[in-house]
Amino acid sequence: MKNPGNPAPAPAPAADPPPPLPGSTTLFALDPGTAHLNHGSYGAVPVPVQRRQAELRAALERDPDGFFQDAPDRIARARAEIATALGGHPDRLALTTNVTEAVAVALDSVPLGPREQILVTDHGYGAVTRACERRAAETGAVVRRVRISPHAPDRDAVAERVLAAVTPHTRIAVLDLVSSPTARAVSGPALLAALRERGVITVVDAAHAPGALPVDLGGAAGGADFWAGNLHKWAFAPRAAAVLAVDRPWRAKVRPLTLSWEHDRGFPRRVEWRGTFDYTPWLAAPAGLALIQRIGADRLRDHNDRLAAHGQRLLVERAGLRALPALPGLGMRAVRLPPGTAEQEHAAKALMTAVHRTLDTRVAVRPWPGGGILRISAQLYNRPEEYRRLADGLARLLTR
Repeated sequence: MKNPGNPAPAPAPAADPPPPLPGSTTLFALDPGTAHLNHGSYGAVPVPVQRRQAELRAALERDPDGFFQDAPDRIARARAEIATALGGHPDRLALTTNVTEAVAVALDSVPLGPREQILVTDHGYGAVTRACERRAAETGAVVRRVRISPHAPDRDAVAERVLAAVTPHTRIAVLDLVSSPTARAVSGPALLAALRERGVITVVDAAHAPGALPVDLGGAAGGADFWAGNLHKWAFAPRAAAVLAVDRPWRAKVRPLTLSWEHDRGFPRRVEWRGTFDYTPWLAAPAGLALIQRIGADRLRDHNDRLAAHGQRLLVERAGLRALPALPGLGMRAVRLPPGTAEQEHAAKALMTAVHRTLDTRVAVRPWPGGGILRISAQLYNRPEEYRRLADGLARLLTR
């Protein structure tokens, strides 16, 4: 994985937002009455990719027998195109529905014993952490959660906390490349290398990497033993589509969640095949990656990064919120809500609902002790005025 840089401690000095890119008003079918500032959760599928998936579904219904007979080879061809876009080799990747499933496959493939530890951080995605807890309960292992301040200044400070938590019993570390609730960098090449030196197996949750950051899976799995990234967030694929990259020593040991007729074909087919399943998101995923290349990957990332930074500055300047450290180049930013706000799950959900109902805006809010965290995203279809409306509306909502 090419290092996208260290997080910055605060937003950059005020600057103008980027101009709109061509196609920003025609490529998506989103409700124009709502400001969709939460691309990082579910993505948005461009219209050309929707059409490609519709063509595939129509082909399936015309001849189900023929479609499923050819599906394993069609999946392999799609995987080869996806691997090329991610700088990897198709035999080192498997397609899955999402990162949560991919991490479950990785956890299920590593033998664990009593007292061995699975290391996670409190910035991890909730369902992934729960998968670690279930695997630990099944094997007698222990989940050790590393607490990291949302205001930790950079990736080095995060790495220091993670490495300090490693013990002789640490077997696996499950770490985000970019954390979901806080939109910050957690793992990087240096931390992964240090964990490998200590004999720790690494699983990287790179849900927000494909399409949003430069990805290079050449050689190993992004420097990890297992690396998983979603295609249906920033890579414009239909839901649900993701990749699981596996380093060489583990490929023959990967244990799929479901046994299938392709099991004896080995990795990656044993992970991918699941009978009468909807494979059209995977088969249409190359169309999303091709669209990004036509727009210009660097151009799109720069637009999203600048627009997200602009939105974060507005939330600081107009709503009085505190910026959290950001990962330059990423179209997501986070701010800290006031103490007593959205500190519990029900309160975070209530605030998201209030923002939607009163401001016609979608955002992500995650509970956090001492003040919840609000995350915004920026994508091709967003406009500066949407963030201004959010900032001004939040200032009123939070003082009620």
